[in-house]
Amino acid sequence: MTSQDEVLKSFCLSDELDTSIKLIRLGLGELQNIDSINDFYYLPFQLLSSGFERLMKCTICLGYYNHKGKYPKVNTIKTHDLIKLKNIILEHYFVKDSPQGLKEDFQYLSNDRDIDKLIFLLSEFGKFARYYNLDVVTGVENVSIDVKSLWQEYETKLFINDTDLSKDFGDIEKQEENRKIVITRIVVQLERFARALCRQYTLGNVCKNTKQFTVPILDFAMMHDDVFGNKDYRKHTTKYNSQNKKVHKRTIFDELKRKFNKNFKSKKFFKKEFDGEWPFYAEEVIIECRYKHWCVITIEGNDYALNGAASGKYKLENVHEAGVAILGVSIGPFIDEALKLS
Repeated sequence: MTSQDEVLKSFCLSDELDTSIKLIRLGLGELQNIDSINDFYYLPFQLLSSGFERLMKCTICLGYYNHKGKYPKVNTIKTHDLIKLKNIILEHYFVKDSPQGLKEDFQYLSNDRDIDKLIFLLSEFGKFARYYNLDVVTGVENVSIDVKSLWQEYETKLFINDTDLSKDFGDIEKQEENRKIVITRIVVQLERFARALCRQYTLGNVCKNTKQFTVPILDFAMMHDDVFGNKDYRKHTTKYNSQNKKVHKRTIFDELKRKFNKNFKSKKFFKKEFDGEWPFYAEEVIIECRYKHWCVITIEGNDYALNGAASGKYKLENVHEAGVAILGVSIGPFIDEALKLS
């Protein structure tokens, strides 16, 4: 291979790696966009299956290059089977002896049934299942699996197996929040999967002599356990950015009502003093209950809805939809505290 060919291939591989990470981020964002109104799973499935396939194929190409000094032929990566690609990486290109993080990654990728289930479904979607409806319509003999139904079954299983969530079954007020918590747990699994692959670039030998490939994967490679599930990937999506955020900037009249209206009860909370999992990005918040029913929260001078009643009454953005609360972390305790004020 001439030096010019080498440069071109390296450039294309770097571009492909960058594309894979962007697709994964967008896929996670579209997954976080799923709610009772938007159940368009096709988009996150398409983005995530493509993103993870491209990431693993890039990893195999770089691992092969590191071993043999040249890039592989197309037959080496000619598959859409994500489980097969994962196993190729684990068998041939995965450093697992040290440091400790890589040992944990290897055990996770080898033995975790939940991530295998999710990756299998994404794999089947990428291979065949994206045409499931057309297969049924046109009478295809070997119809692909219904990935959307199986994915939702997995979500339901997570919900039922969590006693804290399932006890609220039927509570309309908490239904949407609980769904977000379930989706966040899936996002955590996929983040951990992405990190395990990406840490081979920084801690393993995938690109030992080609460090320029580490730049696109750093966000995932550097993730710590305590930030899993805390990132709002929706900010990368067109749907989220095109929405008009109904944020209310507080005025002097709002402050006067809070101070003098006996039907407005409020209380300030600080993260450092809160006993429990803090669900907001801000370090302090003020909760307010109006007329014993409508729960509002003030964050950095803006009002947001804590419960659905306040959202409907005052046309305020929900804290999770506004991106000021961490997806997957319950705001239920603050709703309860607000209602207690009355």
